[in-house]
Amino acid sequence: MNHPELPNTGTEKTVETTDLAFLLRAMQTNLDMFEQLHPEQLMQVTRSASSEIARLQALQLHCLAGLRRQRADRRELASETALALSITDNRAGAMISAAEALTSRLPRTFRLMDNGSLDLYRAMKVTDGTMWLSDHNARLVDIVLEGRLSGRNPTQIRKATAYAAMKADPEGAANRASRKRGERRVTLHQQDDGVAHLSVDNAPAEKANAAYLRIDKIARSLRTGSENRTLDQLRTDVALDLLLTGKGGASERTEVYLYVDLQTYLGLNDSPAELAGHGHVPGEIARNIATGPDTTLRRLITDPLNGQVIEVGKFRYRPSVDVGEFARIRDRECRHPGCPRPVHGCATENTATESAKPGSDADSTLSYCPRHRRLKDRVDWEYKVRANGTLMVATPTGLTAESLPSPLHEPRPSSEQLGETRLGA
Repeated sequence: MNHPELPNTGTEKTVETTDLAFLLRAMQTNLDMFEQLHPEQLMQVTRSASSEIARLQALQLHCLAGLRRQRADRRELASETALALSITDNRAGAMISAAEALTSRLPRTFRLMDNGSLDLYRAMKVTDGTMWLSDHNARLVDIVLEGRLSGRNPTQIRKATAYAAMKADPEGAANRASRKRGERRVTLHQQDDGVAHLSVDNAPAEKANAAYLRIDKIARSLRTGSENRTLDQLRTDVALDLLLTGKGGASERTEVYLYVDLQTYLGLNDSPAELAGHGHVPGEIARNIATGPDTTLRRLITDPLNGQVIEVGKFRYRPSVDVGEFARIRDRECRHPGCPRPVHGCATENTATESAKPGSDADSTLSYCPRHRRLKDRVDWEYKVRANGTLMVATPTGLTAESLPSPLHEPRPSSEQLGETRLGA
């Protein structure tokens, strides 16, 4: 059997636009053709296929929205859709709800699906995160998010949506958070083979994060040379030991990072605050956390023009760890693009600057989780820091991505810019 003709790659590894329809036809004839493509081409095809999948998913949702407009009974339509797509009724119902929201409340987000920039899974982070908003506020969030979704992973989209929704309706966000916290519960689900699933649902985010960090810290301290349990097994055993006996490690204070604007802290506005590793919480909830009896406050000074941390109050850390502590507070999460790992599980490390002349220790010291710290040291990955603190990452197949800590507040115009605005410039 003759192999289908492949795009001419020559001797250089250049990325060419590959006809997906051609590849689909050729794939039926010879799967080995993919062994003849360069990594850059395979990655390009992977990205192109993702865009086409997003467009097809948008087409599917357009059809479901059209069906919903003609069918009065949502449950009946969900059952029929479930049979047609071989999925559960719940999944079909979620898709129909997403189709309704995207066509009526979130048209700009839907447009991103139509042009292949956003797939269904990521789009549903927006529909889920705005379902509690009024139609008016949902459309405001849709406008804000339009330019912030492409190229973002699901976790980043969830956090961006939550922040925009809290800004659009701070009072509603606070009421919703209080109601959810009031629904906290512990559940036990018995499973087969002598195991069970134990969970704490709707726990306050700051307490859940602190509890997990304590469990993780104790588990990591038990990883000695003679320990055969995995880290996941150790975390599970430590958590159960703490619940059953109160033992499992030394009693100690656990630290989480909550970033609250001074005006929010003083009650002058209700801007969302950020809980590292979780995302944004309503301003009212943040004030309750910040004024707790066991809370320690630290002053952060930010650049008013971009919201980035430029100084951290130093009142209890040794000078030898000042740079590392500043980097962790500034970064909040692992600096690898898209990684949501909070800094409590990260180590700080110096990263090469873009220019030959190295920057200051603080500028070039970044936080990395264990996985991306190892990746950073591989010769086929390139990590460099620009003059403005942006981390540039280049992959082995030539893809590039950027990372800069999200601002702690919206950029504020300078006095000169305010004067120009007043003059109509």
